[in-house]
Amino acid sequence: MVLSTLPIQTDTWIAATWEDFVATMGDPQYREGRGYFDHDEMRVEMAALGAGHGRQNTVIANVVNLFALVKGLRVAGFTNCSFYRAGEQGCQPDVAFYLGEGFSLPPQDNAPIDVNRYGPPTLVIEVGASSFRDDLGAKRLLYERLGVAEYWVVHVAERRVIAFSVVDRRSGEVAVSEVLPGLEMAVVIEALGRSQTEDDGTLMRWLMERFQPGQGLG
Repeated sequence: MVLSTLPIQTDTWIAATWEDFVATMGDPQYREGRGYFDHDEMRVEMAALGAGHGRQNTVIANVVNLFALVKGLRVAGFTNCSFYRAGEQGCQPDVAFYLGEGFSLPPQDNAPIDVNRYGPPTLVIEVGASSFRDDLGAKRLLYERLGVAEYWVVHVAERRVIAFSVVDRRSGEVAVSEVLPGLEMAVVIEALGRSQTEDDGTLMRWLMERFQPGQGLG
């Protein structure tokens, strides 16, 4: 019997085949969930996302896009988009970006992005509250194996960002982004803090000033 024909335990990793994962993510009862698959295990997250998650997800995406704009970097962002390497890995990060000159834009349809064809995203960001420990653990391993170049984890309650550079499928913490050269995590963290009291226009103007040449950001 296909696993997805039965109620599954959500918000935790369970044993599953790739076929189970694909079938589950196509099941209407899990349509609002976010799915992850790696090493014959899958996780479907159904927990409600509150204002903190939504706000910080938006702010951190704005930081990346604005920095890329100011620095003249080619960028394409995807929010809550699925990325599949068929039979091996599947994920649906909060936000992901292709960066640099080497990527081709995937078609804008309802199919997951085929990592074998378009490559893994350059930068993946997970914004976590209850999932924070898993974001640092199992998901970090998933993204290492997927082949992303950099992975950020945002702790909603603490407004903290932990960034990892991934080389040869091994990751290490960095204080300055390597895929957005010169972007300090301290600035990203300060932006998240400011977002608690500042509207987007005020916050973006502050970021524009910080990202200008001569402000210590490359």
